Amino acid sequence: MSEYAPTQKGALKLKGVQLPSKKKKKKDKERKNLEQQMLASQTEEEGIENGHVDKRTPAQMAFDKVQEKRQMERILKKASKTHKRRVEDFNRHLDALTEHYDIPKVSWTK
Repeated sequence: MSEYAPTQKGALKLKGVQLPSKKKKKKDKERKNLEQQMLASQTEEEGIENGHVDKRTPAQMAFDKVQEKRQMERILKKASKTHKRRVEDFNRHLDALTEHYDIPKVSWTK
């Protein structure tokens, strides 16, 4: 037996204070109402999507297509290189720079 065996387990019970009783939930009616609302909202959304009019000019649509194409190319280009390869390229670039771009050493003794 441990030292804590005689202690009471569970919630503290106070005299004169009643615990709130649990109320039953009306699950079936709420679920039916939610399902009906979901069906109604879906039919409304479908009506809105079908009635949607594109007000962009042909130039704007072409611009958006080109933007998407460029973004996909950019993503594929970035995905083609590994991190190790990018670091190696960056180090080669830094080696090619002149010493003018080097960070000067800071010393308090001189």
